[in-house]
Amino acid sequence: MRSLTSGNPAKLIFMFTIPLLVGNLFQQLYSISDTLIVGQTLGVDALAAVGSTGSIQFLIIGFAQGLTAGLSIITAQRFGAKDYRGVRKSFAAGLLISLVATIVLTAVSLFFVKDILTLMKTPPEIFGDAQTFISIIFGGIFASMAFNILSNVIRALGDSRTPLYFLIFASIINVGLELLFILVFHWGVAGAGFATIIAQSCSVVFCLVYIYRKIPILHIGHHHFKEITMKNINEHLYVALPMAFQASIIAIGAIMLQSALNGLGTTAVASTTAASKIDQLSTQPMMSFGIGMATFTAQNYGAKKYSRVLDGVKKCLLMSGTFSIIASLLVILFGQQLVTLFVGNNAPKVVALSQVYFNINGSFYLLLSVLFVIRYTLQGLGQSIVPTVAGVVELLMRSFAAIFLAGVFGYAGACFANPLAWGGSCVVLIYSYVKAVKNLKRLDLEQKSENELA
Repeated sequence: MRSLTSGNPAKLIFMFTIPLLVGNLFQQLYSISDTLIVGQTLGVDALAAVGSTGSIQFLIIGFAQGLTAGLSIITAQRFGAKDYRGVRKSFAAGLLISLVATIVLTAVSLFFVKDILTLMKTPPEIFGDAQTFISIIFGGIFASMAFNILSNVIRALGDSRTPLYFLIFASIINVGLELLFILVFHWGVAGAGFATIIAQSCSVVFCLVYIYRKIPILHIGHHHFKEITMKNINEHLYVALPMAFQASIIAIGAIMLQSALNGLGTTAVASTTAASKIDQLSTQPMMSFGIGMATFTAQNYGAKKYSRVLDGVKKCLLMSGTFSIIASLLVILFGQQLVTLFVGNNAPKVVALSQVYFNINGSFYLLLSVLFVIRYTLQGLGQSIVPTVAGVVELLMRSFAAIFLAGVFGYAGACFANPLAWGGSCVVLIYSYVKAVKNLKRLDLEQKSENELA
C-alpha cells in the first residue's frame, strides 16, 4: 500500500504510472499475441476474423473494465481519507456488484453474439472463425471481471507494481498456451481464445493469493457483506455505472466503424486489425498517465488536498504530452515495418493501408493525451456523468465517420473516426474541467480557513 497524498506530485505520478504502463503493455500482449500468432500461422482471413471481433470485445469487456475502475474510485477515496473500515466495505460492495454484472454480461453476450456479427456485416469467409473466437472470450468474462476488480482495488491502495507482475506472468502463459493450442493441437482461432481465458484466470489466482498474504486491509468476511446497504450499492453504482456505460457507448461507435470497414473488404479489416494493435501500444503511455491520475486524484480528494490535485494535473499533462509526441513520430515513421510482423511480406496492400491509418491517427496523439488526463481526473473526483456525455460525443463522431466519411473517402475517411471522436470528447471534458478547477480552488480556500480557525 502507498499513499499518494504527500510528496512531490510529479514524481509520485510518474513512479505510479510506470508500472501501470508496463502492465498495460503486457495486457495488450493478450490481444497482440492473438493477432501475431494467428496472422503468421493461420493466415490473413483468420487474422481478420479475430480482428473483426475487437469492437465487440470492447463493448462487453470494456463495460466490465469501466465498471470495476469506477468501483475502485470509491475505495481509493476511502483509503485517502484513512477510513480503513470503509475500504473493506467498499471492496465487499465492489465484489458483489461485479458478481451480478458477470452473470448478466455473460448471458447477454453469448445469446446475441451471432446477431451482432450479422448486423456488423462480417464477411462470410471469416464469420465462422469470428463467432468461435468471440464466443470463447465471452464465456470467460468471469476471468476478465475478476482480474479487473482485484487489480483495480490493489492500485486504489497505491500499489501499481504488483498487478504488473501478475500481468507479466499471465502474458507469458498466454503466449505459451497459444503456441501449444494452435501449432501442436491445431485448434485454430479457438486455441487463441482458450489461451487468453486460461491466462487471465491465472492472474486472478495470483491476485487472490497476494491479497490474502500481503493486504490485511482487504481481508473481508461474511459480516462485511451483511453490512452492505442499498445506500452503499447506490454510492458505488453512481460512479461505476456511468464509467461502464461510457466504455460501452464508445464501443458502439467502434462497432459502427467496424461495420463500415467490413463493407470495404477483408484487406481493410486486416489492415486495421494489425495497425490498431500498434496504435494501442503507442497510446499506452497516455492512457497509463490518465489511469494514474484517477488514483492520485481520488486519494488526494479523499484527503481534502485539493491544491495537490490541480498541481498533479498540470505536471501530468506535461509528461503525457511529451510521450504523445514521441509516440506520434515513432508510429508514423516505423509503424509500417511493425505491421509486417503480423502479416509477413506477402500482403503489400494490407501494409500500404496500415500506413494511412498511422498517418491519420498518429498525428492526433497529443489531443488524445489531454483527453486521458482530463477524463480520468474528473472520474477521480467522482464526476462520472460528464465523461459519459463525452463518450456519447465520441459515439456521434465515430458514427459520422462510419456513415459518411467512409462512404465518401473510403478507408482514409474511416481512419478519421478516432481523431474526430477525441476532439469532440475533449470539448466536453475541458469545459467541465474548467468548472471543476473553480470548485477545487473554492474547496481549498475553505479548507485553509478551517485549518487557520482550528
